[in-house]
Amino acid sequence: MTTSSMLDAMELGIERGGRQLFAGLSFSLSAGDIVHLRGENGAGKTTLLRMLAGLSRYGFEGHVERRTPCLFLGHQSAVKRMLSPRENLHWHPSGERFDEDAAIDAALAEVGLYGYEDVPAAQLSAGQQRRVDLARLYLSQKPVWLLDEPFTAIDAEGVLRLQRRFVEHASQGGAVLLSSHQMLDDAVPALVLEIAGGVVP
Repeated sequence: MTTSSMLDAMELGIERGGRQLFAGLSFSLSAGDIVHLRGENGAGKTTLLRMLAGLSRYGFEGHVERRTPCLFLGHQSAVKRMLSPRENLHWHPSGERFDEDAAIDAALAEVGLYGYEDVPAAQLSAGQQRRVDLARLYLSQKPVWLLDEPFTAIDAEGVLRLQRRFVEHASQGGAVLLSSHQMLDDAVPALVLEIAGGVVP
């Protein structure tokens, strides 16, 4: 770990239901990093991301040092169904606000929701609602992105577009840590962090 890191995980470990999910996990995220978090279902990927984001503060070993703001997007949609995509993007549970309609509309267009800006989210498909969440990746100013299964319910073209966005963010001095069962495109210069059977190789 270096002083230039944006986020440090130090000797992290957690046990759930009498089973060790992982232990002794240490790594750093620095500007330009894209890290692909992999592991079987139940290995602890979501748990780890929530720990890193500060959403799980107790019940685990080790320490997380966040030196810069982080954006966390969970695998479950945070979209409020009674609001439109534009209204949803004006506010986020993280406290990050986006006030410019033009920027919001441009972000929605990037994720394939042009023309849906004012449609109640309840009328959108699961994939479209997921895209509303992902539009934040074209708006957020937070340097570190912690993304739990960002490709869920997204078609192949959308997946490639998101991966290009990750590369763009990293090239601008940001860092991305994402979990996914899908392999990333060869054009994405990602490191792999794999959790398997309670150990971190």
